[in-house]
Order: sequence, then structure tokens, then C-alpha cells
Amino acid sequence: MFNWFSLDIIYYPVSAIMWVWYKAFAFLLGPSNFFAWALSVMFLVFTLRAILYKPFVKQIRTTRQMQELQPQIKALQKKYGKDRQRMALEMQKLQKEHGFNPILGCLPMLAQVPVFLGLFHVLRSFNRTQGGFGQIQLSVEQNRATGNYVFSPTDVANFLDANLFGAPLSATMIQTSGLDAFTEFNRAAVIGVGVPIMILAGIATYFNSRASVARQSPEAAANPQTAMMNKLALYVFPLGVVVGGPFLPLAVIMYWLANNIWTFGQQHYVFGKIEKEEEAKKVEALERRAANAPAPGAKPKRRKGAGTNGSAADDSVADDSVTDETPAAPAAEGDASPARGATPKSGKAAAKPTGSRPPTNRTPQPGARPKKRKR
Repeated sequence: MFNWFSLDIIYYPVSAIMWVWYKAFAFLLGPSNFFAWALSVMFLVFTLRAILYKPFVKQIRTTRQMQELQPQIKALQKKYGKDRQRMALEMQKLQKEHGFNPILGCLPMLAQVPVFLGLFHVLRSFNRTQGGFGQIQLSVEQNRATGNYVFSPTDVANFLDANLFGAPLSATMIQTSGLDAFTEFNRAAVIGVGVPIMILAGIATYFNSRASVARQSPEAAANPQTAMMNKLALYVFPLGVVVGGPFLPLAVIMYWLANNIWTFGQQHYVFGKIEKEEEAKKVEALERRAANAPAPGAKPKRRKGAGTNGSAADDSVADDSVTDETPAAPAAEGDASPARGATPKSGKAAAKPTGSRPPTNRTPQPGARPKKRKR
């Protein structure tokens, strides 16, 4: 029975996806075929990673954006290194300005954790004769008569019967309990099948980490924290896969191998796609700049209203701003009356003749006697 308040919310989806692929491959290879079950585990990984494709792309873009912001982050650390509260506020401001969200960079990695735990639990639930991890220990007969989430009791029996040269898919190299549940168990076969898969998984992890480190910017690689994480990704994580392999079921090691194979190919594709987009943006910017540049030998056009000193426009404005009409010369001073027979312009009051010249306020020259007005 499904329980929303337990980890069934993870176990049932993982079991359902694996069940769909198992039915597809069992139709071709047989219900108790080792490779039908192995392929169902691998395609479970491919399905989940395809669902997480967009968050993965967002993770890559976020990582590249974080590398581009490293100089500004270093400047903030140098300026507000002692004031952590102000440093946090400035970092949030910087992230908001650039639309940067560090949580999105961790989303695909965080999403794989419950999937890994769910697969591990579902695989262990095929063999409940060993108990542990909150499971009720069952006898061999009870175990084969009990379903496993969406898998029927018949599917559980077919899974326990599937093996490769005596190596069951849910067995570990150091397993000592629950061996009676398998139709056939050969420890040498389990080691012979598990060790090559384990080594391949470690190598795939190393090359994935190496590809990620090689694409880092020099500024990001010079960061002490980033340098430490690079060493962990290059050496500790691959070694952890090899060291932890004997404690994991063969199906989980296959899951890890398939996950790294998918990641390597997807990473190569996404990085190539992003680099092409950035190259196209650079070409487009250069073309736009070339289209806006003046012809060789021609003076650059100035914006209308912007003169030499930033005030009135000069004679080098655009051609469409110049008109063919020439304004009439202003009337001579004192000639206030229009010519005989001429009609005054509309909207303007005609000047009335005064019959005498208007008084002037001219100042006499030094030493000259002022002129007397005629009476």
C-alpha cells in the first residue's frame, strides 16, 4: 500500500520505470534473462537523465556564469571580507543583477541522490531473506510469493533466477547472507563480473570529472576552493567507486556505469551547443557593429540636436533634417508699416503709422553737445 509519508514516493516511481523497461526487454530476451534485467536498470538511468536534461543544461549555464563572475566575486571578497553580513548582501545583489541562482547548479546532482537510494532499496527488496534496512526478514518461499512494489511475485522469482555464470544481479561480492534466495550463486563469478564493471565505472567517473575541469576558466581554477573540489572530483570520487564497489549489488554498479556514460555524452553535447551559441552571438555582434560603422572616408553622422559642444546642432546633421525653404529676411528697423497695396499677414496685427519717428535713447559721445529736438 502506498504511503505518502514515507519514501514510497521515491520507491514506486523508480520501480515503475524499471518495470516498463524490464517488460520491453523481457519480451525480446526472456523473463529471467540476466541482460533483460541489466538493460532495464541502465535504461532506468537513461530515462531519468532524459527527464533531467533541462535542469542539466541550466546547471552547465550556471557553472559557466559563475566562472564569469569570479573576478567580481573576488573583488567583493577583498572589499567585504571581514563583514560577512555585508558580503552576503552584496553577493545576493550581484546574483540578482545577473539572474544567477546557485541552487539550479546543484539540482541535477541532488535529484540523482534519491534515485540512487530508491534503486538500491528496490533491488534489495527483491531478496528479503537477508532482512535489514527496515525490511521484515522472509523465508525463501515467502520471498518468492511476495511482490516488490509494482513487480509481481512472478517478476520477483524471475529476477532471483537471472544470473550471468552464477552471478545474480542483486548480489554483492562480499555477501554472506540471503544466498539461498538465488537459484544459483557463485562468488568467483560475482567478482569476475563485478570487478570489470567497477573499474569501468571508476574510469568513466574520472573522465567526466576531467572534462568538467578542462572547461573551467583560469580564474575559476585558481580559486583554492575550486582547486580542492577538482582534486576530489579527479581522484577521490573515482577511487570511491572502486573501493565501494564490493559492497554494492552488481545492478547498482551498472547503474553508476550507465550514469557516467550518459553524463559524458550529454556533457559533450551540451558544452558544444553552448559554445556554438556563444560563437553565433559574437558573429552577430560583429556584423551589427560593421553595419552601423560609417563608410570609408565619410564623416560620422551626428545625432540631431547634438552640436560640437553638446548644445545646438551644427551643419553635419542628417540630410533629411534640411529643408529647401529659406526664411524671409526680417524687416528693417523702424519700417513698421507694410508696403502700399500689401495685405497684412493673417494672425498678426498690422503696425499703425505714428506720423513721426519714435524717440531714441541714444547716448551722446563724450564731449559732444546733445541735440535739441525740433518743435
